[in-house]
Amino acid sequence: MKKASPEVKKEVERLRRLIEHHNHLYYVLDKPEISDAEYDRLFRRLVQLEEEHPELAKSDSPTQRVGAPPVEAFGTVTHGTPMLSLANAFAQEELHAFDARIKRMSGLPAGEKIDYVCELKIDGLAVALTYEDGIFIAGATRGDGLVGEEITQNLRTVRSIPLRLQEAHPPALLEARGEVYLDKKEFERINEEREENGEPLFANPRNAAAGSVRQLDSRITASRRLNSFIYGIGAAQGRTFSTHWEELEYLKKAGFRTNPTSRACKGMEAVIAYCEEWETRRHNLTYEIDGVVVKVNSLAMQADLGQVSRSPRWAIAYKYPPEQKMTKVVDIFVSVGRTGALTPTALLEPVRISGSTVSRATLHNEDEIRRKDVRIGDTVIIQKAGEVIPEVVAVVKEKRTGKERPFVMPKRCSVCGADVIRPEGEAVARCTGVACAAQLKEHLFHFGSRSAMDVEGLGESLVNQLVESGLVKDVGDLYDLDKKTLAGLERMADKSASNILAALEASKSRPLSRLINALGIRHVGEHIAEVLAERFGSLDALSKATLEELSETGEVGPKIAESVAAFFRQEQTKKLLEKLRRAGVWPRMEKVAVKQGFFTGKTVVFTGDMSSISRDEAQALVKAQGGKPSSSVSKKTDYVVVGASPGSKYAKAAELGVPILTEGEFLKRIGK
Repeated sequence: MKKASPEVKKEVERLRRLIEHHNHLYYVLDKPEISDAEYDRLFRRLVQLEEEHPELAKSDSPTQRVGAPPVEAFGTVTHGTPMLSLANAFAQEELHAFDARIKRMSGLPAGEKIDYVCELKIDGLAVALTYEDGIFIAGATRGDGLVGEEITQNLRTVRSIPLRLQEAHPPALLEARGEVYLDKKEFERINEEREENGEPLFANPRNAAAGSVRQLDSRITASRRLNSFIYGIGAAQGRTFSTHWEELEYLKKAGFRTNPTSRACKGMEAVIAYCEEWETRRHNLTYEIDGVVVKVNSLAMQADLGQVSRSPRWAIAYKYPPEQKMTKVVDIFVSVGRTGALTPTALLEPVRISGSTVSRATLHNEDEIRRKDVRIGDTVIIQKAGEVIPEVVAVVKEKRTGKERPFVMPKRCSVCGADVIRPEGEAVARCTGVACAAQLKEHLFHFGSRSAMDVEGLGESLVNQLVESGLVKDVGDLYDLDKKTLAGLERMADKSASNILAALEASKSRPLSRLINALGIRHVGEHIAEVLAERFGSLDALSKATLEELSETGEVGPKIAESVAAFFRQEQTKKLLEKLRRAGVWPRMEKVAVKQGFFTGKTVVFTGDMSSISRDEAQALVKAQGGKPSSSVSKKTDYVVVGASPGSKYAKAAELGVPILTEGEFLKRIGK
């Protein structure tokens, strides 16, 4: 690898500081100064330079925010100062008792007004962030207060957490403490996605935030769009503060995101006024809170008061009760999601709750309806799950009249009429229709993706136009498109239309396994598609395979076998296959004789751009020798083949000591 010049080093450092500056403006101050396109240009340039010069990679680079390959397990961190939990108050009388206790222990008269700081209690996960000489080096969960889990790589993906402090002379050591959380809309998006995929829903934003930062694969954490508020200091070498409010002001200047709603309050009456104000206003926030944290402002007084067990005597959490309302279930209907998941939803008599009018509530799935025994016509109690998603808490069975009707999950899709199946062991029922309008856009995106038919240009804008204009009703219709029709679409000139048609024509030569993957059969990804292609050899044979034949195929269990069989017995599927056959999209599996060679039994990973051979061709050559191409580097990898501009896999291989081959060395060993 060519060593970076001084000019390149300067450019990398300039880009890092510039990108972090704009990150702070966007994610902390909510005052962006440049467009997303300009930000993306700066970021791509930094990524390019770091890939070309891996020796310049640093932990505080903005590129570290996208996540890294999975780790095997989290380490532990012992907190220098314990992360204490808070005692709770549920009534104003308890706040007055807290105030009286502070005065008594501090020897103050009953009429004295103590200085407090009130902060909204965020429904998230407490974390500790450690900086050495201004650089973020470690992040940890609260754990049991004494020992937490080390989640540094995951916290680097949270864009409002600075990787470098905005100080010319930062302290040698700083431990900042705060909360990592999810906005309401992001919490809803994640739960909707999990429901579509048949995964259990997060109960509340705190549960979701905890699940996000505790992912072994930090790329998943990065996809969750976490945010943060920093509210305190555990340690600060070379810095002294007299009040908690001074700490908050310092944290803000250092580049942390602090909550602008925090308020210094003189006396308990001001504290209670703050709590009452935000009990009403909390519904207007973009994030979820479950109360207010009240802290003595004076740090000297905090030290004198000390702690009891693992709770400080100088702070308390005032908790808001969840709001619940009673209403009636008018009907239960089923919606079909983009992946075919059927979700039953209760249509309610409108009721005002948690700041908004609710007229429907999710029932999640058939099992949940049975467990709660929800019937059409029932009187029910509802609340917002995590104060966000309306849900039915319980049925008021005492109000039943005998006219209530049990709900039955439909056997056929209400959108397309295809069979609805619910595989054994899964909670979610799904539509099996390949031409289902509810799923069509998702089908098209998947069909044209790189791991499937690789139709370059089949992006969101074109897919939306093809579906909404009625030109495409299933993926087979793509091959009936002509230049005149495509050129007539918005932002689609003659050249673009020609490129799309050329890409569709090229897709006809994709191997059988890619086409099987492209069909979007539930539980069938790239690997299982290859297994099925090798076992049956053609779409004809696969479409006629019995459940027994599918189950007897290696690596295909009962769940996959049932999914494949259900897919091919649909009339929609039969019509689609006929369209593909007519269009010439009908590959057969070519049996390749495996010959012994250098890569027989070896796992090989490719990274970077290869000049004399494509990635697909190189992987096919490895397979021909009985080797196994892989997409990720681990201790089990035998070789990593490096082309031009390699990515993070190159650095990972070097770190693990995996043998590295250049493109020339690979070709020599493969016999080319």
